[in-house]
Amino acid sequence: MIARVIVDVPSRQTDRPFDYEVPEGMAGWLEVGSRVGVPFGGRVLQGFVIEIADSASVDRTRLKSVAELLDPVPPLLPDMIELSRWMSDKYCCSWTQSLQAMIPAALKGKEERQIALGDEESLDELPPELVDWMRSGDGLVKLDKLIARFPEHLRTVKLALRSGALAQLSSIKDRLSVRQVLTVFLPEPALPLEEALAQVSTRAAKQRVALMLMYERAEATTLQELAQQSGASAASVKALAEKGLLVIREVEKGRDPYKDRQFARTKPLPLTEGQQEVFGRIVDAMEDGQGRTMLLHGVTGSGKTEVYLQAIQHCLDQARQAIVLVPEISLTPQMVERFKGRFGNAVAVLHSRLSNGERFDEWRKIRSGKAQVAIGARSAIFAPFERIGLIIIDEEHESSYKQEESPKYHAREVAVRRAKQHGAAVVLGSATPSLESFAAASRSAAQAAPGAPSALLPMPHRVGGRPMPEVEVVDMREELRAGNRSMFSRRLHEALLERLERGEQSVLLLNRRGYSTFVMCRSCGHTATCPHCDISLTFHQKSRVLRCHYCGHAEGAPASCPACGSEHIRYFGTGTQRVEEELAKLFPGMRVIRMDVDTTGEKHAHERLLKRFGDREADVLLGTQMVAKGLDFPYVTLVGVIAADTSLHLPDFRAAEKTFQLLTQVAGRAGRHELEGEVVIQTYSPEHYAITTAQRHDYASFSAEELRHRSMMGYPPYCRLVLVTMSHEGLPLLASVSEQFAMELKELAQHQGVLAPLSTGLARALEVLGPVASPISRMKDRYRFQCVIKYRGSIDAAALVRQALRPFTEGSQQKGVLFSVDVDPQMIL
Repeated sequence: MIARVIVDVPSRQTDRPFDYEVPEGMAGWLEVGSRVGVPFGGRVLQGFVIEIADSASVDRTRLKSVAELLDPVPPLLPDMIELSRWMSDKYCCSWTQSLQAMIPAALKGKEERQIALGDEESLDELPPELVDWMRSGDGLVKLDKLIARFPEHLRTVKLALRSGALAQLSSIKDRLSVRQVLTVFLPEPALPLEEALAQVSTRAAKQRVALMLMYERAEATTLQELAQQSGASAASVKALAEKGLLVIREVEKGRDPYKDRQFARTKPLPLTEGQQEVFGRIVDAMEDGQGRTMLLHGVTGSGKTEVYLQAIQHCLDQARQAIVLVPEISLTPQMVERFKGRFGNAVAVLHSRLSNGERFDEWRKIRSGKAQVAIGARSAIFAPFERIGLIIIDEEHESSYKQEESPKYHAREVAVRRAKQHGAAVVLGSATPSLESFAAASRSAAQAAPGAPSALLPMPHRVGGRPMPEVEVVDMREELRAGNRSMFSRRLHEALLERLERGEQSVLLLNRRGYSTFVMCRSCGHTATCPHCDISLTFHQKSRVLRCHYCGHAEGAPASCPACGSEHIRYFGTGTQRVEEELAKLFPGMRVIRMDVDTTGEKHAHERLLKRFGDREADVLLGTQMVAKGLDFPYVTLVGVIAADTSLHLPDFRAAEKTFQLLTQVAGRAGRHELEGEVVIQTYSPEHYAITTAQRHDYASFSAEELRHRSMMGYPPYCRLVLVTMSHEGLPLLASVSEQFAMELKELAQHQGVLAPLSTGLARALEVLGPVASPISRMKDRYRFQCVIKYRGSIDAAALVRQALRPFTEGSQQKGVLFSVDVDPQMIL
């Protein structure tokens, strides 16, 4: 029996399967998807079995054997192995990187080296005390422990390792293991209480209390709990076990992040006519098994979540499983409560605010079949379900579904692929769909045969016929002309006062954290910039620190200009800290909760802040993007956007789209219940179509205008993009290698007959733009260049890029230049 294994080595040269012989005793256990420890280059490394074969692809006498099987149940299913191969090809990453993305951090095993006693006849070379010490344990010890215990024998240990008197063994150790807790049981059968007490001294009062407590409970309890409740020490309880009156053993205990929370069970709500129509189409798609993808385009407050819940229930009724993806910042306690309230313990939650142990145990719930619904951020798409019936991606337009580190996958694309494997339905939900999804769904709907199921599911009305909130756009240029230099327009100031008087709540959005966005000397113009990145530092008032939000560099705020010595240092721009300070000055007594990366860093901070706001312990919720989505509070009647232009003028072709989406999403937080809502948007560009269409909640007009611009400029959805970024400490070498790469790529495209500007109108065309310096031209002390590849038609651009990269990542032209490939990038920065 031969196992083909992808070994966990992040190198292009080793990115292929290696054959290993399977020992006889392991044959019945080892499967496709198993994690194994295999000898590789003198070490034992983790690997994944991707195929079981009868014959080897090399001479069998040269084969090594699998050293250890790391899991009795394979963590990866065969369909996930196939998915990982597809990801590796599509996203130009190594196969091992795509496999690693699918397993929890706890299973990313690392090599552990231990020392054992070697040949018996060679032990005379070793000091007797060292031999005795090793024999007193289990015969295996970590090298660092051995050195720490016998530092004077370091040279002897080195020689013994060479001669064989000591042997070095390698094994794979997981970063986390299953949590085992010492648990106390009554013996089977247990003595009557009086007879048991008769065996305990009357002076051992606490032992007697512990014993009586166990008899009262008549069920297992943890040793720690019993000791706390009885006042007995752990040693006292163990003494009772030694007498045979109690039994203590280790029991697996899951780390449940929600063990202290009670979720009231909820029942399905009656669906409106529009909801019922959409629900019926989703059910049809689940049942036809074609792996169809549909876009649920529903305005904020249209009841998309209830449709999701009832579709999931139908999926479970068919004995299939469901995956629900939400953006990380929308994975609020409210969202978890809705799903746990409907499906109870059948739900596993996977997101970054859980500890590694909690995430591991939630993942194990899925793998063992105890959970049938997985809800989480983008990596939850790899939930190890065997019979997926439905995949829901809420707020599908969110850029956080795209991973920015390798493998740079998009959860939406992976979801569509997984759904094809399982014959499942994919529902992409959004009030402001990405233009790529909207164009694809519209095209599919237009091309569908009469009577065929549509890929576009509209829900244009709010539940209960509630109106969309009124949106007022304030021109901040006019405010300045009228002498108002405050960051709050007169209308927003007035609206905030009205809410305070009426006891209602407000949400304020500012898409910047920190106090000021840059620090500048008004005498000489010097700007405080990061010494490692080509970017200005952000000032944080509370800690009086300047911080780089790209590499994390921090330094104290200067009292005078480091360039000219002037004391005219000023802080420009507005961050959330500064808005909080201004609110305190203008509205004394106003209770403000600030939510940004700085205030939600601690575990469960996000939940605590939102619970306080939901309990009406604050009048204003001030925050960055994380307050724009997924929140549903009945007393929020005002939403204010401090600066709508923050993302509008970035050097990114999606800037208008992102601005429209953010404004529409945050506007949807107001007036979701009985009280009417109002939205005030402050901007210096009130005539821009992204602002005017957001004011009218008019997605159709926005998409038409934006698609016209994209068509003229040749950007998605009218083409596809690949971004290749190159970086090196030396600028001349980087420029030279970047030029060589671009030439290599153009020659390959020319050879295939596809190299042509998109403006030629050819059905199959590819053009290479660059290399040029990246918009952020230096990061973490490395200069950065980029090439943008635009293409349309049936061109495998990823394969072309992989082929063009080969000489620079594997061959003689390797010169320390790092290449990063981003297929369908969300950010060009």
